[in-house]
Amino acid sequence: MGLLDVFKKATAPLARKGASVNVDDDLFDDEFQRKLDYLAMVSRRVFSGAMRAERRTKKTGSGVEFADHRDYAPGDDIRYLDWAAYQRFDRLLIRLYEEEEDLAIYFILDTSASMAFGDGEKLRHAKRLCAALAYVGLANLDRITVVTATDEISGRMPSTRGKARIFRIFRFLRGAGAEGETDLGEAMKTFVAQHKRRGLAVIVSDLYDPAGFERGINVLRYNKFEPFVLHVVDPREARPDLRGDVRVYDCETGEEREVTVTAKVLERYGQAYEEYLEEVQRFCTGRQVSYFRADVSVPFDELILRVFRRGGFLR
Repeated sequence: MGLLDVFKKATAPLARKGASVNVDDDLFDDEFQRKLDYLAMVSRRVFSGAMRAERRTKKTGSGVEFADHRDYAPGDDIRYLDWAAYQRFDRLLIRLYEEEEDLAIYFILDTSASMAFGDGEKLRHAKRLCAALAYVGLANLDRITVVTATDEISGRMPSTRGKARIFRIFRFLRGAGAEGETDLGEAMKTFVAQHKRRGLAVIVSDLYDPAGFERGINVLRYNKFEPFVLHVVDPREARPDLRGDVRVYDCETGEEREVTVTAKVLERYGQAYEEYLEEVQRFCTGRQVSYFRADVSVPFDELILRVFRRGGFLR
């Protein structure tokens, strides 16, 4: 088994048993909320005008934007008859219009044990990103749903709209602890069965999935959701402070292994880590899945602005 295989198998690779987790009492203080208002203002400026038109659905109804004609049928509302077309073609045609709907945005937060390993910064960072993007969606009158996932859907905050509902999201995220194993493929099968309305599905995860990170993303793609991957990474995991004979373990399964850590081993391990990150990005890019690497060392608001600049979140 090569180093990359070891890396994929262990959700907390080269970690010394007995590491502790620090938990923040409040992630969403007044300073955080002030930054949210700024981000919402920026989003309205960036995504106003022509780009907002992309949010229209393909179905037709009684909106204001003309879409197409169809033949008149008994019982149709005669107010939508196109008399100009009748004069030209001697046919009764009904004018069809596009409906504009609020966008359904689903936040899928990975709450497996690996997200809280060490000092827990990955989970805290992921929660801030979820809250910030959810607030932007609420400010734009989108319909927001938040779920937590391990090898199942472990929690769900029902769909909500309006900026004032952000405090409901805060409460839900505060209560989300991290435990259990990762299997996003199985969790996403449950997710698509529970949510019939298609929309943008934002996966916020470190993607340490022994069964393969690809499965969960593919389940969403095949079921007509639009995946958006926020890959939460902690660069310190590529450079663990370990030397000599140590016992490493998988924080999700409890599997242990004796390892002799040398400078050469750490170098090869760091290379395997970088190769894995590149593999994830290649997979997403090759399937036109929006992908963004969310480094815990970068402030959440700076990351959100980068997401805005790159595009792909709001429609």
